[in-house]
Amino acid sequence: MDSKLKAFRLCSFCFLLLFSHVAYGDLSYSFPEELKRGSVIGNLAKDLGLETGALSNRRARIDTDGTDKRYCDINLNNGELIVADRIDREGLCEEKASCILKHELVLENPLELHRISLHIQDINDNSPQFKEELINIEIRESADRGARFVIEEAHDADVGQNSVQQYSLKKNDNFILAANGNTIHLILDKELDREKQQEINLLLTALDGGSPQRSGTVVIHVTVLDANDNEPVFSQAVYEASLPENSPVDTVVVTVSATDADEGLNGDVTYEFGHVTENVKKMFNIGSKSGEIRVIGAVDYETTTSYEIRVKAKDGLGLSSYAKAIISITDVNDNAPVVNLKSLTNPIPEDTTPGTEVGIINVQDRDSERNRQVRCSIQQGAPFKLIPSIKNYYSLVTTGQLDRELLSDYNITITATDEGSPPLSSSKSVQLSIADINDNPPVFEDQSYSAYVSENNKPGSTLCSVTARDPDWRQNGTVIYSVLPGEVNGAPVSSYVSVNGDTGVIHAVRSFDYEQLRSFKVQVMARDNGSPPLSSNVTVSVFVSDVNDNSPQILYPAPEGNSFMTELVPKAAHGGSLVSKVIAVDADSGQNAWLSYEIVKSTDPGLFAIGVHSGEIRTQRDISESDSMKQNLIVAVKDNGQPSLSATCSIYLLISDNLAEVPELKDISYDEKNSKLTSYLIIALVSVSTFFLTFIIIILGVRFCRRRKPRLLFDGAVAIPSAYLPPNYADVDGTGTLRSAYNYDAYLTTGSRTSDFKFVTSYNDNTLPADQTLRKSPSDFADVFGECDGSPEVGTI
Repeated sequence: MDSKLKAFRLCSFCFLLLFSHVAYGDLSYSFPEELKRGSVIGNLAKDLGLETGALSNRRARIDTDGTDKRYCDINLNNGELIVADRIDREGLCEEKASCILKHELVLENPLELHRISLHIQDINDNSPQFKEELINIEIRESADRGARFVIEEAHDADVGQNSVQQYSLKKNDNFILAANGNTIHLILDKELDREKQQEINLLLTALDGGSPQRSGTVVIHVTVLDANDNEPVFSQAVYEASLPENSPVDTVVVTVSATDADEGLNGDVTYEFGHVTENVKKMFNIGSKSGEIRVIGAVDYETTTSYEIRVKAKDGLGLSSYAKAIISITDVNDNAPVVNLKSLTNPIPEDTTPGTEVGIINVQDRDSERNRQVRCSIQQGAPFKLIPSIKNYYSLVTTGQLDRELLSDYNITITATDEGSPPLSSSKSVQLSIADINDNPPVFEDQSYSAYVSENNKPGSTLCSVTARDPDWRQNGTVIYSVLPGEVNGAPVSSYVSVNGDTGVIHAVRSFDYEQLRSFKVQVMARDNGSPPLSSNVTVSVFVSDVNDNSPQILYPAPEGNSFMTELVPKAAHGGSLVSKVIAVDADSGQNAWLSYEIVKSTDPGLFAIGVHSGEIRTQRDISESDSMKQNLIVAVKDNGQPSLSATCSIYLLISDNLAEVPELKDISYDEKNSKLTSYLIIALVSVSTFFLTFIIIILGVRFCRRRKPRLLFDGAVAIPSAYLPPNYADVDGTGTLRSAYNYDAYLTTGSRTSDFKFVTSYNDNTLPADQTLRKSPSDFADVFGECDGSPEVGTI
């Protein structure tokens, strides 16, 4: 039988599966109940004329109408409508001849709504059933032949041809069966004789019209009694009543009434329900004596709008009759609207244009008529609004420009209110997040930055830090720092500074020298990590501050070769006369370059003084005869840095009006030394031809020995450069400085070792000419002026 049933289902599916287009885009499918999950009902994509991929792209989905249970679904891969859950026509529609499930197909972008009607076809999966397994009938033996006795019909949950179609009574001696639709009469065909048979058992069979055919049986137990002539009669064949939903338990819905013309026990009428569904048994009961139908369960209009109840009236001896009670349930506004979020684009890009649909809202109210009319609204202040769309659908669209940096999240409350009395409402909160777009470049906290660093800094030391903020989120707000390409003094700026890409800390790449570079500018770029990246630049000015790292450089007196310069001071020099001047410079700047002069050691401490800031050496008093002719001054030049750096030089002075007064000069011999350059040249010449050079030296030596002519003690009188010694000294007291000036050229013969001095007249009576200078070797002056503590230090440029 199971194989036949499966074959029937397959045939029913093949022949009953129908599809038709309904106006306004409605779809209708017909198919048998009890199909397996996954069975194909139809192809939505093909029936709507859509490409298969369009269903997925447009977020196709099935929404139910008024119920939370969904019996079908969409295969987005091929567009087929398939069975999603068990479909039992009897459980869904009970005894209704037509069983239709209503679903909705929702498509987005743009929003479309297609109604889908699923016609569930009945299959013969239920057998006829009688209310009772045993029917007891009491019949008096005086009953005439042809007497009719009502038998309650069988019930089959299937409908149409699959419901009960015929009855048969097992052959017996006394009764035959008469069936007309749902009315079944047991007819007495042969008079009863209680004395012969007090009880009779009859087998009644109900058959449906399905294939394969199903049947149900009941035993009729007949008890032979004395005569009961009248059956109960109802006052109405049909009782109608209206019952508001949510009526309290024990509410009287309707009262049925039946009378029996018999007296005594034969006229005692009792009431009960005939064959009714389990739902009716759970919802109502009937008073066996009063006939009052009362509420015993929760009445809900949204579950069932009406009930049809078969009522049976029976007298004391078993004669019965039937009536129908139709109870209509009236709607009460007891269901608040339900807001369903069907679709939501979340998060929303902040560059979304106004009017963009970001969500689809569906509002359902299970009440009917005016009670289900709903108004939907959204709170004020949010850049969103609801636009009514199809049926009970609303589109949530943007109304203004979004900016995540101002507000990154919106909590939108959607309120739905029905038109009932009193009105009911419900709310739903929708959380919307704004997705970041890289629309903000990094912004530096300051328009420009300045960094100050002392020279001689260590490479890698921190100069300053730049900070840029980007209000965007995550990688769009991640700031990366870099130094823009450029040049400083012809070198790449990257060889001077570097920046930490994550922190913005600027480091020195090299050690700076204030004397070479005092300031420079660097362009630092802050770039975010968005796509495309945004950036901004800032100028960083680096200032190098001076450090006292350069000692004073003494320009005059300056040594030339191995000779020292000596000044002649006339014996008639008065106090305050300018004798000489020390000239020095310092490569540093500011107070590090402020120079001061000091005589740290002298032959006669009270005879000469030096200007602290000018470096001018003057006599402090008139020169007397007792003063030593040879004066040695050691001058220190200090800068004003911290710590202070200094340089020293030695100045040799001769107090004399005539060089002949200096006897020690006679013993001065000339010691000619070859310069380094001459040495290098000799070495080069020796390397070319040692023999030739040796021969030339021998020849020259012989010739010099033979001639023995007097020669110049010095290579010539060399004057002090005018740049180092001013041409005229000004007398501070207005009487003139040195009263006479002399110039001596000294000659010394090689044989006699005596010095001949040539006296040259004064150029000016009040001026010491620049060329009146003696040049001697340091060893010669050491003999003339005596020993000094330490070697004198002379600054050079």
